Amino acid sequence: MRSRLRQLRLLFCALRYGFRLIWLAAPEHHKLHWFLTLASNLHGDPRLASRLHGSLPRLAPLVAAFAQTLATRPELAGATLHDAIDTIEHFEEPLAGEALNATLHAALGKPPESVLTWIDPAPAHNGWCEQTHLARLALPVNGHQTITLRVLRTKQVQEVDDDAALLCAVARWIERFSRAARRLQLHALAQALREDLQRRFDLRAQAANLSQSGHQLGDDPRIVVPDVIWDLCTPQTIAVQHIDTVGATDIAGLAEHHINVTQVAAHLIEVVTRQAFEHGFFHAALDARRVAVSVEPETRGRLVLAGAALMTSLSSPEREFFVHGATALFEQDYGRLATLHHVAGHVPAHARTEQIEAELRTRSEAHFASDTDERSAGALFHHLLHSVQPFGGEVSPRLVAAQRAFGQAEQLARSIHPGVDAWGIARHTLADIARRDLGHHGWIRRLSQELPHLAQIAPRVPQMVFRFLEHHARAGHGLATGQATQQAALLDAWRREHRRTRALLLACAVCGGLIGVTAVLFAG
Repeated sequence: MRSRLRQLRLLFCALRYGFRLIWLAAPEHHKLHWFLTLASNLHGDPRLASRLHGSLPRLAPLVAAFAQTLATRPELAGATLHDAIDTIEHFEEPLAGEALNATLHAALGKPPESVLTWIDPAPAHNGWCEQTHLARLALPVNGHQTITLRVLRTKQVQEVDDDAALLCAVARWIERFSRAARRLQLHALAQALREDLQRRFDLRAQAANLSQSGHQLGDDPRIVVPDVIWDLCTPQTIAVQHIDTVGATDIAGLAEHHINVTQVAAHLIEVVTRQAFEHGFFHAALDARRVAVSVEPETRGRLVLAGAALMTSLSSPEREFFVHGATALFEQDYGRLATLHHVAGHVPAHARTEQIEAELRTRSEAHFASDTDERSAGALFHHLLHSVQPFGGEVSPRLVAAQRAFGQAEQLARSIHPGVDAWGIARHTLADIARRDLGHHGWIRRLSQELPHLAQIAPRVPQMVFRFLEHHARAGHGLATGQATQQAALLDAWRREHRRTRALLLACAVCGGLIGVTAVLFAG
């Protein structure tokens, strides 16, 4: 409802102050010619375009920033909306004083003084819809007393959601009049971006994602995941353990704390690769502003990725395809990779394997011909996923997001240390994951996944065998007498065994019940 009112408000302003004023200013008997001349002059006036560009962010800042970036680089549609928010964060003043206390009181449901002894009035980070403060708990939680508290500004969150709804409405109208927009499914893209935007401001989901990452990577010596303070996590706030950090790209700060930048760059590629392709749970919007390095004595030099808000997951088939497909690509085994595309359903059934293999070879061989220090694993993985497009195929958006996350990690690692061997690190890490996938660890994991199904099937095996033999016994009346007698004897034996098994299970159930009742009576 709010988004619809915002659309009507923008339309009302455009009509009231725009078209009506121009209509009144036009000459009485030459309005059409005057309109055409005005449109031509407006189109050729760069100063007016500059002023219009400056006024658009005040009307709909998110839509303006998104449209500007998407017009120049349409392939970045999946990440542009989040970049648009980051570019307009300076438009809003942070909450302070009584306003901050009132917001915290409303979010926590109690006065902030009852749980916090101190909160830094100056935000450590101020975004368009949120701000982050350092605070100190009245009572330690899990040994942590200094925390990082992030607070949403509800009004601004609603405004951004309204802008996203406006973007969806514009996309819907464009689809009605443009065949190209319908082919690109513009409205579906805008709706997906709005859902991603809502996930960006879902703080309880972010706390759950952070907790899951800590569970998966808690034993990894290359990364530290802050503990979540669940008592202070609400739809408007999130509180985590505070860790003193420096930015991953702050080379001077890293050198001041005697942190090896070569190691930081290598660890970044390794951690992101294992997150995405071993655990299947990774950061979807990774950049320099969201990656830091701990400078605390216990965790000095470890990566801190707590600032990344969006997480995405890969299914087991998607993860296995990327791991084994990338391994085949590194080995230049294009035939096996083409077969993997067919098995995964990324190409139509009529697509010929040798043609896919030739396309992969044409796209990838240039990377292997380059010098080692110029090779880019992220660019190679782009061909891994997009080489099926000439044959009418496509891969899942989650795989594309994983490839993009790896590419961002590789670029960030090169900015930290230009000489990092991203190609070799990615190849070694993925080969290690593939080796463990095919070894006894992978076999045990698959067996554990199948055990719940086996637990349902195993008790029915005797009955299934019994019915199978009974069916063959009835069909064996036309067989020789000796064979029929042998099958009948075998069938009788299975019937006796089935009765014994059923009696044994019933006796076990009765005995278990009696033991339980006896234990309860004696315990009382």
